Amino acid sequence: MYTRPLGRTGIHVSAYTLGTMMFAPHGNPDPDACVRIVHRALDHGITTIDTADVYGAGNGESERIVGKALRGRRDDVVLATKGNGAMGPGPNRRGNSRRWIISAVEASLRRLDVDHIDLYQLHHPEPGTDIEEPLSALTDLVHSGKIRAIGHSNLPASEIVEAQWVAQRRGLARFRTEQPHYSILNRGVEREILPLCQRYGLGVLVWSPLSMGLLTGRFRRGGTETASPGRLHWVPRHLTDERKLDAVEALVPLAEEAGIPLRYLALAFVTAHPAVTSAIIGPRTEEQLADLLAGASTTLDDDLLDRIDRIVPPGTDLGPVDVAYEPPHLTTPNLRRRTGNRAASPQ
Repeated sequence: MYTRPLGRTGIHVSAYTLGTMMFAPHGNPDPDACVRIVHRALDHGITTIDTADVYGAGNGESERIVGKALRGRRDDVVLATKGNGAMGPGPNRRGNSRRWIISAVEASLRRLDVDHIDLYQLHHPEPGTDIEEPLSALTDLVHSGKIRAIGHSNLPASEIVEAQWVAQRRGLARFRTEQPHYSILNRGVEREILPLCQRYGLGVLVWSPLSMGLLTGRFRRGGTETASPGRLHWVPRHLTDERKLDAVEALVPLAEEAGIPLRYLALAFVTAHPAVTSAIIGPRTEEQLADLLAGASTTLDDDLLDRIDRIVPPGTDLGPVDVAYEPPHLTTPNLRRRTGNRAASPQ
């Protein structure tokens, strides 16, 4: 497992990052099995682990499992976690306010049983909160030694630029990484996000390079394979998207002709992009992890990449992922419509 620099932080991370969204109830409910997955990943060269406070049914269970697994091995790991999601009732136990971020980081440190987090990321944008609020809080947490570097996830291009400018103007710590969704089936980030990350020297950790399981080759049009209940909890619509299934049917024979399992081709595709630092893999079992690690040395030549481009053109999203961030102005009709303020019609 080779390593790459995480942007310009001076930190190096493995080309694969172990993601832990599938730990606990909506994935692998056996904590001891999840600990073994972490240990096996570390033993085979993965140096980076990504988790979040909401993983594990929104109660921090994934962080607790990771903390248990890292006892005695903390110094070997670049540890990343995320905050923003709802961790309890009420509007103030979530979001990107200074009030909540400081509380969320303290809680993550306790669950992970560590004295610092190597990379703390805002899980989602929050349009109603000035970006200076989280940047100010995160800057203080960096200065206090509780965080080493800060990043964001799912941030639109305009907000990436705004965050960099605000940090510069206010003398605050700047975001050093972005965590977007990127796969053969969802290439929209190639238009602006990835070029912007290169421009600002941001490390890029891409989530779901296997498109939530579609690019494993298990789910085929007319096939009998069914997803696990945990996976169906996260992406019930994604696995039946007709446009994506059409692309999978075209990609399978391409991978077979190249003599590469589709899942290895998909991982090699995202890590071939010069802006991508690491691909986050999210195995549910030790067997899945071992299989993915076996393909870590796969590389794609230009001819194969060109043929993938003809199936899914660069910069193209074939459809949304159920768990992907959608800006409120796309999901809330009233934010796109003038209602209740029309002038009365002349009599």
